[in-house]
Amino acid sequence: MGIVIAVISGKGGVGKTTATANLGLGIALNGKKCVMVDFDIGQRNLDMILGLENRVVYDMVQVMDGEASVKQALIKSKVSENLFFLAASQTKDKSVLDSKKVQKLVTELKEDFDFVILDAPAGIESGYEHTIEFADAAIIIVNPEVSSIRDADRAIGILDSKSFKVKNGEEVAKYLIINRIVADMVQSGEMLKSEDILEILDIKLLGKVPEDKGVIDASNQGKPVILDKKSIAGQAYARISARLCGQKVDMKDIEIDDANLFKKIVGIFK
Repeated sequence: MGIVIAVISGKGGVGKTTATANLGLGIALNGKKCVMVDFDIGQRNLDMILGLENRVVYDMVQVMDGEASVKQALIKSKVSENLFFLAASQTKDKSVLDSKKVQKLVTELKEDFDFVILDAPAGIESGYEHTIEFADAAIIIVNPEVSSIRDADRAIGILDSKSFKVKNGEEVAKYLIINRIVADMVQSGEMLKSEDILEILDIKLLGKVPEDKGVIDASNQGKPVILDKKSIAGQAYARISARLCGQKVDMKDIEIDDANLFKKIVGIFK
């Protein structure tokens, strides 16, 4: 049986769906069979980031309603034979989600895949609750700013009270990714430091991703930035994906601006 991981944020606009696409592909490139499921009913975007929007025939709601089988609805990635995608419906809303149907879908996917990655919608309403309900673990995506941390903390609170595992006396493993870090803004105090974020949320750090203009270009082209070997964000997602697959990868401190640090050191000796 595979592991079900919900990717959550609480706040919209933090890069959650981009992170989902890159982590899913990164896992697949590490030789693990992975499926990504878009739970953002009515506002799907994951298909575009993956470059698969034109291949969607059936969506997850049609699968849950018995109008199509899982095999019919799954879309194979263009870049990895280990990666598959199940789209959200664009014509329905979150009210169509039903706990029993979600559990059946997730259980079926776990039988065929090593990783089942669920891309949660922004916010903490019913769509979010159904995404986290049957998750074995959760990855929380935040930006180093107060509003993002506050909303993530609220989302974690709901996860810790409403997930199926918690109701059965177990614990949902939780991991943090700090996204869109700008080193000089952290140093100047305009962005929160990682240690401060970790102290507030009290969960394990999985990785840090720097701000990278190439992410937008990659998303617009339908090619996750992890495929760009020169991208600093792509390199970060590659490291995080390797950790998820059980590899020991050192945490790179991207909050240190090496260029500015070099200038300061040189200035000392002038």
